[in-house]
Formats: sequence, structure tokens, C-alpha cells
Amino acid sequence: MLINDVQAFLRTIPDDQRLRVGPFTAKINADDPDLPFNFAVPDDDADPTADEIDALIRAFRDRSRVPRLEYVPRAAPRVEAALLAAGFTPEGRFPLLVRPPSEDVDAPVGPGVGVGVGLVPASATDDLWAVARVTNAAFGAPPPAEHDLTRLRRVLAGDGLVAAARDTTSGEIIGAGMLLAPKSGVAEVAGIATAPSHRRRGVGGAVTAALTRAGARAGITTLFLTPADDRAASVYARVGYQKQGEALFISLRP
Repeated sequence: MLINDVQAFLRTIPDDQRLRVGPFTAKINADDPDLPFNFAVPDDDADPTADEIDALIRAFRDRSRVPRLEYVPRAAPRVEAALLAAGFTPEGRFPLLVRPPSEDVDAPVGPGVGVGVGLVPASATDDLWAVARVTNAAFGAPPPAEHDLTRLRRVLAGDGLVAAARDTTSGEIIGAGMLLAPKSGVAEVAGIATAPSHRRRGVGGAVTAALTRAGARAGITTLFLTPADDRAASVYARVGYQKQGEALFISLRP
């Protein structure tokens, strides 16, 4: 079932520490406390007890991280009520968009915009720093540090891909995105970002199309992403991504 395949993929995303706590897989980034890099995913059809949720909370707090989950509620429908009873608060429900990869997909940028999208190799340190700068700025994160470069290289080392959109006039990297390493034919498109100077010109769609084509060449069967809202989802709809459900981000704040 597609939803369960997505949930299984989320449990396998590499990170510095992977913990099993009751019916949860928790992923902790030892270098970066940012919420997107520290979360747990429940087992399919999990029905956690109050003690198991308490243990999960302790696992995050003992490592100075916010207790937090990212998962597909349809794959574990009894988990949300248990989390709410423990004091968790939803951060948001985000569209879960899915499509099969294709080498034929394209998303032209706006008129008068010169943009070329290419894949960044692990050896291109300056380009990886530029990707990190664009990505962090787009998501409101601090300026990039060494752990951001380490994370990008980990994506590449795990058979994932990093794409960069370059302004063909200035040569500046003005957009970025990643295709995380596939698991059983499923992979996530993540971190689609555009510099403020080039927003609303189709750069994000062009990066997504490039990663979708690369996914097809890599033999991936299913790609998915979780945009911030339905308005952002319309960008990916133009590349053929369709809503198949929702993802829940939920946390226990101090």
C-alpha cells in the first residue's frame, strides 16, 4: 500500500542516531537541533501506551531535542489521539503528493529568466555551500555551518541527489533541492528552495522536474513530497504530483 511505503521510507532516513523506543523509530541529529532533522515515526498500526510515549519524550529530552513526530496518520490512525493526550500539539497537516518518476517531465521557468538545473557532485564544495545558503534562507534557518555541508554529503553518499538551479547570467546558484536515497523503490523530494530574488518564476518547479527525471533514470518507482500548504502544492501539481493524503507534524514544546 502506497501510504505504508511512504511511512516505511520515513523510518529509514539516515541520521546520526536511530533509536527504537516502543513502537517508534526516533532519528536524532547530534549536530543540528532544528526540528526537521529530529523526529520519530510510528510503526504501522501502532497503538502506543502512555508509558511508551513517556519513554519517547525522555529519549528526545535526554538529547536536548524537542519531542516530535513526522508521519502519515492513515498508516497509524491510533497514534494521534495518544499523543494529544500526552500534551503534544500539531504543528500542521501537510499535503502528501506522489507521482511516478518520468524522464519526460518538464517545468519551464518564467519568460526572461535564464536558469540551468544540474546535479551537484560531492566534490563540488563551493556549490554545496551555496545550496546550503539558499536552502537555509528559504526555510528560515541560520546561515549554513559545517553540519549543513555534512548533511548534504551524507545524502550524496547514500545514493541520494542534490540539485542546484543556476542563474545563467550571473552564474549564481538561486535554487536547490534534494532527492533522498530510495528505499524499496520509494524516495522523497525534499528541500526545494528558491532565493528571494528569483521566487515566483518557476525555479522550484524546474528543480523538482529535474529531480523527477533523475529519479526515473535511477529506477525509482515512486516519488513523494510534502509541501507547506495547498498553494505550494500547486507548484508541484504542474510537474504531475498529485495529493494522496496528508502528513502530520506534531511536537511537545516546553
